Amino acid sequence: MTADLADGESTEVKGSGSSIYTLKNTGGVYSCSCPAWRNQSAGVIRTCKHLRALRGDEAEIKRLGSSANLTGRPPKPPKPPKAPGDNTPDDDDDEGPPVLLAHKWENDVDLTGWWLSEKLDGVRAYWDGTRFISRLGNEFFAPKWFTEPLPKSPLDGELFGGRKQFQRTVGIVKRQDASELWKELQYVVFDAPSHGGVFEERVAFIESTLTSLKVKWLVAHKHELCNGTEHLRAELARVEGLGGEGLMVRQPRSRYEAGRSNTLLKVKSFHDTEARVLGHVPGAGRHKGRLGALLVELPDGTKFNVGTGFSDVERENPPAIGSIITFRYQELSNSGTPRFPSYIGERIDGKFHSSTTRRVEGVHASKTAAPPPAAPVVKRGPMPTRRFEMTDGDTRYFWEIETNGMKQTVRFGEVKEKVFEDDDEATENTAKKIAEKVAKGFKEIGGGAAAAAPAKKKSPFDDEEDDDAPAAKPAAAAAPAAKKAAPAPAAAGGKSSKSGEEGARYFEFIEGSSSKFWEIRVDGTTFYTRYGKIGTDGQMTQKDFDSPEKTQAEANKLVAEKTKKGYEEK
Repeated sequence: MTADLADGESTEVKGSGSSIYTLKNTGGVYSCSCPAWRNQSAGVIRTCKHLRALRGDEAEIKRLGSSANLTGRPPKPPKPPKAPGDNTPDDDDDEGPPVLLAHKWENDVDLTGWWLSEKLDGVRAYWDGTRFISRLGNEFFAPKWFTEPLPKSPLDGELFGGRKQFQRTVGIVKRQDASELWKELQYVVFDAPSHGGVFEERVAFIESTLTSLKVKWLVAHKHELCNGTEHLRAELARVEGLGGEGLMVRQPRSRYEAGRSNTLLKVKSFHDTEARVLGHVPGAGRHKGRLGALLVELPDGTKFNVGTGFSDVERENPPAIGSIITFRYQELSNSGTPRFPSYIGERIDGKFHSSTTRRVEGVHASKTAAPPPAAPVVKRGPMPTRRFEMTDGDTRYFWEIETNGMKQTVRFGEVKEKVFEDDDEATENTAKKIAEKVAKGFKEIGGGAAAAAPAKKKSPFDDEEDDDAPAAKPAAAAAPAAKKAAPAPAAAGGKSSKSGEEGARYFEFIEGSSSKFWEIRVDGTTFYTRYGKIGTDGQMTQKDFDSPEKTQAEANKLVAEKTKKGYEEK
């Protein structure tokens, strides 16, 4: 027994985070105010980790009996059998190692004198003296040559393959064949859980131990003292500029404790969290035929799309429905939806407490899972189209904006569409754009009511014989300053149906991450160009000249310039 409470006596203990819990002895019945003690269904004769730490396991076993539940957790109900082919991860946690977890720094603590280190973008791994274990208790099957030199005492660290190599690292540690790919990894050690000393003493122990081992894949993590907020922000900018995740800061002379602790804080420009995959949204444009975005759900039921951060390989083979992903975001909207979410990777343990995975209408489901249907998602209906006009001398301009759920459509001589992460963001952006146009002199026509759409005018690259074009495709309105109707196109490099007109010529430029097109068509004393990213409608320009000869000469000049820059005619 390490300590005890007399009848009627109470004491307070610090939880794993910032909470304070009260332990009492009332007539020989011990209690604790922590959730683990309160939420058990074992009557009043029960225990928790705080009572065990105070009185010792031996005293608690004697008090409760040898068959007592000493975990302090409610017993788990039996798991229902899974349907054949159901690979959805379980929601319940496994018994993981007692690792120290961080809180977010909220600008509420002066970090001067704290220890700074880079937040590694790898896989957390607890070395228990014989094997690597994940936070949730799953074993990582490292090769014998990798683990043989490690000490027999526990270490806490990260299996690290380098900055921006998170997915590659996950792919290696998930293998169960002790692959030679482990040669790409290091085990970066940042703590010694069982040492017992304060942080500075534990760091000295790690450095001396790993230095004596002289193994290149065993590395002591570097720490430096924070000299103030400016130093903190400069170091954060440096690490993020190199592709790192952010910083970890550790309170000086702090002890190692299991669970979340205010002695360990993470500092990042962007937040990150987990979400469960509900569906695969099909791609468009250059992503047609593969993933465009993931429809995901937070533990509180908030649903939204994550459409950026994927490699081409990940779009071809996206995370399965039911899997858990990690994503980063800048802030939350008023509706609680993450703004600017960007995919980081799939969680290796694939678990969090959330509602059951559900299929959502209108989303392509994965072939490997068949979750039960859900109630339809309620979406905000379309807002009225708002039209604005402005006259500048002899030129008359128009501008229209339409918002339908997450999609915003803008027309001003061409059609532009943009899809936002949620309805609120689309609505806010619409209001902002309207304010900008009014400030420039545009006046709304129809007082905000749904305005009649302008009559469809042909683009010089539309086919005037094509009457079967889908009605759902928005038409591009002609530029307001155009002097004459645009001609119909011809096959690239050929003749138009109108005598004497040169056909449209089409060029592409593909190099590295660039994938662009450029198109030109000559019609008498006017030429038209269209350009943009391959897979989009692009933008259109029109130029007029004094004679057909001058028009053709200027068009040829542009073609020569594009060819010199590497564009190839198709």
